[in-house]
Amino acid sequence: MSEFFSKCYEKMHKGAILVAYKGEVNSNIIADALELIEYKLTQEAVETPVRKKLYNVMVECLQNLYHHVDAIPDAVQDSSFGAFIISKVDNGFYLSTGNMIEADKKSILQGKIDKINSLSKEELKEFYKFVLNNQSFSDKGGGGLGLIDIAKKTGNKLNYEFIQYNDSYYFFILSVLVNGR
Repeated sequence: MSEFFSKCYEKMHKGAILVAYKGEVNSNIIADALELIEYKLTQEAVETPVRKKLYNVMVECLQNLYHHVDAIPDAVQDSSFGAFIISKVDNGFYLSTGNMIEADKKSILQGKIDKINSLSKEELKEFYKFVLNNQSFSDKGGGGLGLIDIAKKTGNKLNYEFIQYNDSYYFFILSVLVNGR
């Protein structure tokens, strides 16, 4: 299993890595990661508007990672395994998160992301309002707003990949570019 996760983690790399983590995902890890990210962005002298946008998008990405990791019954590693990487690229910053999801959730998640990616900036705003006013919230707290919010804040498409672990699980990688200007 660790070889599988290592291969998945390698697919998430892009550019010069500022912060990278793989392992158990919990609220303490996320709080520490956000603190480290803020420090690194300050050290990199990232302009305040870009730093704020990147930080806000990272909060949303990490919340999605924390709330939507699916436990693997036969896991050798911690069942709440996840990964995230923030990289500096020529035109900004690249954020990637990865976590296990149950196979029966794959097509639903893929459909949501494809719908979001098909919308214009204005349509995204309207879709966000629609979901906010009409969607019921899941037991994990979300009504699908997180992915829409990430697309709205970045103005870029959500990149994703599903890597099959077995018949019941996939490793889901979500990546997004935050423009540096």
